[in-house]
Amino acid sequence: MKNSNYLDRWNDVIQNNYGTPALALVKGKGIVVTDADGKKYLDFLGGIATNVLGHAHPAIVKAVSQQINTLGHVSNFYAHPHVVELAEKLKSFTGDSDAKVFFAQSGAEANEAALKLSRRTGRSRVVATQGAFHGRTMGALSLTGQPSKREPFLPLLKGVKHVAYGDLEAMRRAVNRKTAMVIIEPIMGEAGVIVPPPGYLQGLREICDTTGALLVVDCIQTGMGRTGDWFGYEYSGITPDVITLAKGLGGGLPLGAMIALGASAYLFQPGDHGSTFGGNPVTTAAALAVIKVIEKENLLLAAVKHGNYLLQEIAQMQGVKEVRGAGLLIGIEFDSEIAAKVMIDMRAHGVLINAATANTVRIAPALNISAAQVSKFVEILGKVLSDVK
Repeated sequence: MKNSNYLDRWNDVIQNNYGTPALALVKGKGIVVTDADGKKYLDFLGGIATNVLGHAHPAIVKAVSQQINTLGHVSNFYAHPHVVELAEKLKSFTGDSDAKVFFAQSGAEANEAALKLSRRTGRSRVVATQGAFHGRTMGALSLTGQPSKREPFLPLLKGVKHVAYGDLEAMRRAVNRKTAMVIIEPIMGEAGVIVPPPGYLQGLREICDTTGALLVVDCIQTGMGRTGDWFGYEYSGITPDVITLAKGLGGGLPLGAMIALGASAYLFQPGDHGSTFGGNPVTTAAALAVIKVIEKENLLLAAVKHGNYLLQEIAQMQGVKEVRGAGLLIGIEFDSEIAAKVMIDMRAHGVLINAATANTVRIAPALNISAAQVSKFVEILGKVLSDVK
């Protein structure tokens, strides 16, 4: 079966919300994936920052296989060993003795849970940022600061205000004692990997402390070692009230988490929220395997090392206006609107990336990528940019 066959079948049976994909991928090993025509690619998108250990990692395969052969699904009526162990591990990463975890299946669901939690403060207003992406379900979409995604589905939740990302004065004007929560990405991913100015997260913490609003940090894309830390906000020294997490957490399996810290951990009461599949034995087994590999192989440090090399090398390339990010979440901004062309040409050369905006591409490869694969990417990108120009 060829790519064209799969894509024809896709168009017959899949709704058109994604359009037609460029490829049909049939297998993967590490960061190398193979399409239905037998062509191999370096996966520098990583399932949109999700496959933190690449494809078919032996530790994940073993953990998932053993668990599905032991206990498949129990719903949220019962506890099981892996969900408790994973929650304990995530709690330890926060450094907060009061932290408590709610498990879901995706980032959007984690943000929906944070939104509901904030209502338990007795307030309902929310402040988010322009350009931010927090999900596509109706509550999460209300938080998302991208008009093209929001406008077809108006009216959304009332009481959500969007201000410019990185602008503390705009945030001070917007947040008051009626604000339930402020939600922020420590680095904006889908907007083109936008890094906030120095002191921004610290300023947000002060604003929320003054007004009593919850500070929710959406670490869905930055988390699980992607930026060199477990969540992605740690460089700022702040402690959020709520952390949302997904993508890399399950190592490719659907798993999200909403972690409430301090007094926020006690806001939800029995019956307030739930998820049938959240914290499933199989997905939590995968997450524990991911964490163990990251720790054993020191992949937080590796992400920083490879990321710094990429930032340095790409910044010198022809046509690159700016390269930014942290660890292995990197945005490459060009001096013209060539992102889509670069993405297509890179694919033709056997590398998968994402055109985040008209002039910016995003890369988010697995944390266990090799130095040789990083160098190969740099070589191919340099050639593609030279040819485009």
